[in-house]
Amino acid sequence: MSLPAPQPKAGIRDIAAYVPGKSHVEGVEDPIKLSSNENILGCSVMAREAFVEQASRLHAYPDGSAKALRTAIARTFDLQPERLFFGCGSDEIFGLICAAFLEPGDNIVQGEFAFATYAIAARAQQAEIRNSPEPNLRLDVDNMLELVDERTRIVFLANPDNPSGTYITGVELRRLHAGLPPDVLLVIDGAYVEFAASLPDFEDGLDLARTSQNILVTRTFSKLHGLAALRVGWAYTTPEIVDALNRIRPAFNVNLPAQAAAIAALDDHEFQRKSVELVEQWRPWLAQQIGGLGLEVTPSATNFVVIRFPQTGGRTALDAEHFLAQRGWLTRALVGYGMPDRIRINVGLEEHNRGVVEALADFMGVRR
Repeated sequence: MSLPAPQPKAGIRDIAAYVPGKSHVEGVEDPIKLSSNENILGCSVMAREAFVEQASRLHAYPDGSAKALRTAIARTFDLQPERLFFGCGSDEIFGLICAAFLEPGDNIVQGEFAFATYAIAARAQQAEIRNSPEPNLRLDVDNMLELVDERTRIVFLANPDNPSGTYITGVELRRLHAGLPPDVLLVIDGAYVEFAASLPDFEDGLDLARTSQNILVTRTFSKLHGLAALRVGWAYTTPEIVDALNRIRPAFNVNLPAQAAAIAALDDHEFQRKSVELVEQWRPWLAQQIGGLGLEVTPSATNFVVIRFPQTGGRTALDAEHFLAQRGWLTRALVGYGMPDRIRINVGLEEHNRGVVEALADFMGVRR
């Protein structure tokens, strides 16, 4: 007689696992990966050297409090160091927030096309997911506030948004916060803020967090700084929330080489400038050129663009993703985000941007 095997708690097997952007395609050697919003310039040489310098210390545990990194971020952004929290990427922070604040029957509110990790982390705590309609792929503050009730514990907001690339203004952000009960935590995911910093009506949320008791702002070293492989994320919030998260986080969740590379990356202002300038130069060019092929491009404040395709006629988004992959251009179909008619392409080097536009022109049958 077979004995019963251990079973996960209710609802775990109902969670759809996160599916990352493609990194290879069968039959194509060395494709260009434009599917994961990575920094096409790589990372700072200073960060790489700092990483390598830690090779002789791989036997040692890292500083669990990330004191040196904490000091560097506090100095760079003029923040109080005791209000900083660190995670193995922003993803871990989202999971810890949900573990600390959600009980079965609670709910989170997010945009209908929100970054998948929010819902995964909430469902792991048996919480309900409330998706706010996003007209034109843009978050609507009134729609979000209407979904908040007495069991809402967290509102998740990516600003700028992934996967849409859109953003809400500083005025809208403050109106959203003002409309929330004081016991609801507003989580502002700022993974792409550096690519929106030049927009006059954009706010990154840090000023709000400085004076509020129910805001947590997250940032990452994965995008602008090109350290996605090292998984370094940080959050700014109240000391009380930091204390709660520290009680449940893994003791050494940000590794030693990652901390060293992140500190060095903060000091490489030239690399940061080049990374932003590349996006600001080629993002509008991509939108204009792809729009000229008869395709709709969502206005973007990030390092990627989202393109809408017809849903019939052999030129659908999935057809486009497959066609481009066979040509060596890896992009991200957004069917898993409830957008079956769209793909996402991150900004590349000049030759990448020109090449993917030419491939799209071939796909659409447009002579150039």
